[in-house]
Amino acid sequence: MKDSLDFAYEAQPMRVVFRPGAALTATAGEAERLGLRRALVLSGARGADTARAVADSLGDACAGVHAEAKMHVPVEVADRAVELARSLGADGCVAVGGGSSIGLGKAIALRTGLPLIAVPSTYSGSEMTPVWGLTEHGAKRTGRDPAVLPRSVVYDPELTLGLPVPLTVTSGINATAHAVEALYAPDRSPLITLMAQEGVRAMAGALPELAAEPRSLDARGRALYGAWLCGSCLGATTMGLHHKLCHVLGGTFGLPHAETHTVVLPYALAYNAPAAPEAAAAVARALDAPVAPTALWELAGRLGAPRSLAELGLKESDLATAVAQVVSQAYANPRPVTEDGVLALLRAAYEGTAPV
Repeated sequence: MKDSLDFAYEAQPMRVVFRPGAALTATAGEAERLGLRRALVLSGARGADTARAVADSLGDACAGVHAEAKMHVPVEVADRAVELARSLGADGCVAVGGGSSIGLGKAIALRTGLPLIAVPSTYSGSEMTPVWGLTEHGAKRTGRDPAVLPRSVVYDPELTLGLPVPLTVTSGINATAHAVEALYAPDRSPLITLMAQEGVRAMAGALPELAAEPRSLDARGRALYGAWLCGSCLGATTMGLHHKLCHVLGGTFGLPHAETHTVVLPYALAYNAPAAPEAAAAVARALDAPVAPTALWELAGRLGAPRSLAELGLKESDLATAVAQVVSQAYANPRPVTEDGVLALLRAAYEGTAPV
């Protein structure tokens, strides 16, 4: 048993601004604080209007807007963005949107060393981590590098008001997954445990309210606060089986990121719970429920989220390929990762049966 008072914790060097309206009132100030005079604003196609409004708020400090971020950051998309940043003489990037936009900003930072400001509009939590990811030839590579950690994060609950309920729910459960895995990570600490439980509690409390009243600014703020905490946990700890599964399912089979996390989380926690009972109990307390995996599965169902990999487009014939990729590399996980165990986990997730 790991002694909870035997740990190391490294605080991330980052500034956070959190308030309604901050995207248009605080981003320019953060750029000025970093000395940026030619910032490239990044987004996906869906968030292009918001990105242009942020670009307008930067005034002459904006070098342009690049609205071509894609899910899982395909390497060819990253290559084009890096080339554009260099051709414009950009001295920094402002990523506006969800994990795809922030991931593209990280790819530029990784290759160029340019500072990054993140203005998140979903609950992905990527803005709080030094983790980057790129997809090439059907495989997603991830790594950690302090160069990709945003220098400033501008949290604006108003940016999430228009987030559709289905994406609100899956993005929120995606964030929850970051905290759940942190609770049994080998490099967890008492501070991370507190942050993880509070993050899960805040998110699980906000999501049902948002499903009923999507325009509640108060609930949006609490969900964004929960995402901040959950993302911070991911940034400070080592990822385990859950994230490995989701990276394989997304990078190899093109499954949507947040929805995949939502489906897989109850089954991954059920797999690891016998080897990490304290973590499972902590999640159950945060959810105010007797059994954490079942509670997560039921929460997704109540909120209308997908609960099977088949719903997301995975084929039964894909399961064996996914298992082979997941077990091909060693990584930290409280329970040994075996072919039979992962196949049983994925089959249950494929079918959407209640986790056991």
